[in-house]
Amino acid sequence: MPDVNVAVVVGSNRTESINRKLARALVKLAADAKLELRIVQIDDLPMYNQDLENPLPPSVARLKSAIEAADALLFVTPEHNRSIPAVLKNAIDWGTRPYGRNSWAGKPATIIGTSPGAIGTALAQQHLRQVLGDLGALVIGGEAYVTYKPDLIDQADIVMDEGARRFLQSFIAQFAGFAVRLASVRVQAAAA
Repeated sequence: MPDVNVAVVVGSNRTESINRKLARALVKLAADAKLELRIVQIDDLPMYNQDLENPLPPSVARLKSAIEAADALLFVTPEHNRSIPAVLKNAIDWGTRPYGRNSWAGKPATIIGTSPGAIGTALAQQHLRQVLGDLGALVIGGEAYVTYKPDLIDQADIVMDEGARRFLQSFIAQFAGFAVRLASVRVQAAAA
């Protein structure tokens, strides 16, 4: 049984997104790492508008519930124009609303991305790390990039490249270790 439930937030709403494929592959790789990864839907959120906060739209309430129920967060994101994709920023904004109800705060988080270039998601990850840190998420690890090639992940979401698979397993194991330790500290603090 998994020790830690992880909400996976994919920064792309494209059906055939290579980052969505990476997220699905990570879900499979995490099975041995005491993590249960669940991809959270963000493509149906309305554009953030304070006028819509009371009551929250059902899709926003669903997002906030998924984030709040998670023990940890995994962001898998492309880079759009040297920054965070709009669909991801919109989800982050909704997760902080209404004022005083920030769903991201205190959650351990990590970030990864893939692109055809070697470090094609570097600036998006840097910006995302800054935004999440400001919101009180506990972002761990350095930046993690995966160079995407057409045969990297097969139709069954299996990572076919042995070197990439070892890297991703190490990435997930490191995150799992951090998230499990932090979850146990929170449980001990709540019991005290």
